[in-house]
Amino acid sequence: MTSQPLNETQKELLAATGMTVEFIPVQGELNVGPQHPGSGHMRIYVKLNGDIIEDVDLDVGYVHRAVEKLSENRNYMHLIPLVERPAILDSIHMNLGYIIAVEKILGVDVPERAQYLRSFAAEVNRIASHLYGLGILAIFLGHSTGFMWGFGDREIWVTILEALTGARVTNSYVIPGGVRRDLTQEIKDMTLKAIVYQRKRLEDWKKIFFYNPSVRARLENVGVMSKENAIKWGAVGPNLRASGVYYDVRKVEPYAAYDKLDFEIPVYKEGDGLARGLVRLEEIEQSMRILEQIIKNIPEGNILSDRFFKQIPPTRLKKYWETYRRIVLPGYYASFRPPKGEAISRVEAGRGELVYYVVSDGSPKPYRLRMITPSYRAIYVFKQLCKGARYADLVSIYGSLDYFPPEADR
Repeated sequence: MTSQPLNETQKELLAATGMTVEFIPVQGELNVGPQHPGSGHMRIYVKLNGDIIEDVDLDVGYVHRAVEKLSENRNYMHLIPLVERPAILDSIHMNLGYIIAVEKILGVDVPERAQYLRSFAAEVNRIASHLYGLGILAIFLGHSTGFMWGFGDREIWVTILEALTGARVTNSYVIPGGVRRDLTQEIKDMTLKAIVYQRKRLEDWKKIFFYNPSVRARLENVGVMSKENAIKWGAVGPNLRASGVYYDVRKVEPYAAYDKLDFEIPVYKEGDGLARGLVRLEEIEQSMRILEQIIKNIPEGNILSDRFFKQIPPTRLKKYWETYRRIVLPGYYASFRPPKGEAISRVEAGRGELVYYVVSDGSPKPYRLRMITPSYRAIYVFKQLCKGARYADLVSIYGSLDYFPPEADR
């Protein structure tokens, strides 16, 4: 720690009072994390002048899983649970983006019903992911009720995903050519009931959290990112839209059934922490609108491409029609060999644009796999937003970005 000399005005004031004062250190460095309630699995090296942050160095990689390198040693189906791991709270999107890239190489058409089911699972996961993010933001601000509400409400949507996919977190629901399970009436009823509950809860969220003066003081005009900076710094997802940029992969480059669904993209121009939280809150409402449309309008038909469906043995096929229409994977999936080629896919995950780049050399394993996650894009944004902010605002900026360390580290 070093001392900062008094300026002339301060010296004159002290001389007039006849008092002496002891110099206190006002410049220095702080390590926040990597195991810290306000940093998660990341070390934040903060350079301070008083309580003003002059600069931060972000030390990431503590939960690096080497997913991209490991992908070169596993066949395409074994990779599904692996690519989901970096963001287990948003695993449907991690799964979906990867499969879309593989399908482009395979040249597979996906039945319309399966496309609707992909959007259904993705939107349930988006709601769960946003509630997780809002809960974490709340506890960063010391708002314990918001934390418990976020995680409590999220549980409802995780249960729906579990009923649909058979798994609680790494759902592995999307497969090349379709999805593994069909939508049952029980799941439809669960979802409609959850929507009624969540709509009431969103109003409660506004009253107890977003209209709370203490919360607003910690978020409003804090960590402001202009529209120009949001584009220049590479922000994506709700963080980008909170700065006034109308960009959502579901609208710009529709996939699954999004070109047949009616929904809006919430956009705020303030670009502060409050706007980033409100965008997520409003996106939950839009996701529920999408779910209602899917439940009402989902077309009849198969949930797996005929190309693969025909390969299911008759005994397994009989079981499929007699039970809950759950796909028992045919042997083709064990080690299929896509033709040589490469493909890029993009999906709008809970935290923003998720990009996959897959290269096939004709073997059962990818030659290369590259994933660019939304949290990875948030690292530079976080560093820039911290400069010039007060130290007390470090955690509120961090929480408002909904940064998830394993997703960035991959």
